[in-house]
Amino acid sequence: MVSVCFYFQVHQPFRLREYRVFDIGRAHDYFDEKKNREVAQKVANKSYLPTNKVLLDLIQMHKGAFKVSFSISGVALEQFEAYAPEVLESFKKLAETGCVEFLSETYYHSLSFIYSRDEFVKQINKHAALIKKHFNQTPTVFRNTELIFNNELANFVKGLGFKGIIAEGADHVLGWRSPNFIYEAVTAHDFKVLLKNYKLSDDIAFRFSNKGWEEHPLTAEKFVHWLNQINGNGDLVNLFMDYETFGEHQWEDTGIFDFLRAMPGMVLSHPDNEFVTVSQALKYPIRGEIDVHSFMSWADMERDLTAWTGNAMQQTALRELFLIEKAVKETGDEQLIEDWRRLSTSDHFYYMCTKWFSDGDVHKYFSPYESPYDAYMFFMNTLNDVLERIKLLNEKYSNQVQKGVERRGVTEHLARSL
Repeated sequence: MVSVCFYFQVHQPFRLREYRVFDIGRAHDYFDEKKNREVAQKVANKSYLPTNKVLLDLIQMHKGAFKVSFSISGVALEQFEAYAPEVLESFKKLAETGCVEFLSETYYHSLSFIYSRDEFVKQINKHAALIKKHFNQTPTVFRNTELIFNNELANFVKGLGFKGIIAEGADHVLGWRSPNFIYEAVTAHDFKVLLKNYKLSDDIAFRFSNKGWEEHPLTAEKFVHWLNQINGNGDLVNLFMDYETFGEHQWEDTGIFDFLRAMPGMVLSHPDNEFVTVSQALKYPIRGEIDVHSFMSWADMERDLTAWTGNAMQQTALRELFLIEKAVKETGDEQLIEDWRRLSTSDHFYYMCTKWFSDGDVHKYFSPYESPYDAYMFFMNTLNDVLERIKLLNEKYSNQVQKGVERRGVTEHLARSL
């Protein structure tokens, strides 16, 4: 038997507006509401709404035998409520079928585990409350932002009470072994790790419309043939991808929706096949250990953190953001804390990436800015205004923050250096 586990990431950041140095101390509206509304509604119409309809039809057609899992960031859910409430309602209809599972993650789609364990836990708890509110589910499986994972994370997340975690099936971790089994980290025994089959996942997510690909066109028949070959050579196939694959990254005219409609029936026509949610996939036994010292992710060719921390701009922005965490929180100002948390969203640092070639093209595609340097400048200008607000809101920390700013060269130096 082979079980097929479909998992989709759903995320939209609150994008920053072009916040200029002259705005510091004068304006606290950091986020580009017009852009965020436009993107949310565009992706809703091209991807979320039509794909949710296809999934609902498939669940009903196959009488519950077709199942999928999602992780939806808290900031995405906020934007659905504000800009596209019909999307939220369509996800609720999927939840009501009993065939759709929602995973846990950081509310703000952040890198908080790396920089602040306290903030990491707070974001997980806030996200869990929102999932319970909207979908009446309590997540039991965790996915970290962009599938970022290592041994330490596995042990920490196990300690939070989760039953399992999903991660990238990276070649440099697996070596000769297959991602089509369940593993455990060397630091977290009996805590199950589901690894993405990136080759089959990327056939859909990235190569589907590539006419230069030797397997183009990818038909449902061909793909299910590949899946069936895993029978006897694996327990499950984890197909993990961005939900925007359907309709946004792969446009409707590529045939991606026709592929999605046809594929489940062909999978289920084989008597040894089934679909499972992520938590249902945990029924399989652990077949081996993985030892992941350095962080891995599902991003770019390197499958590491360089998409967010690969240059000095990214490293500086992240360091400065988390250096002021305590001062921000001790103000007790809910709006300031919320703004700071929205700044922790990983996309802000992704836009600062200076990679070239194919990975660089992907970063440029997603970025709302002209260049990585603009993304850095607008972010750091915003962070300077956060510092000004801290000083105004809490005189107690005024001198301490100012000294830290001067020492680290965050203020006026930024305007001179850029």
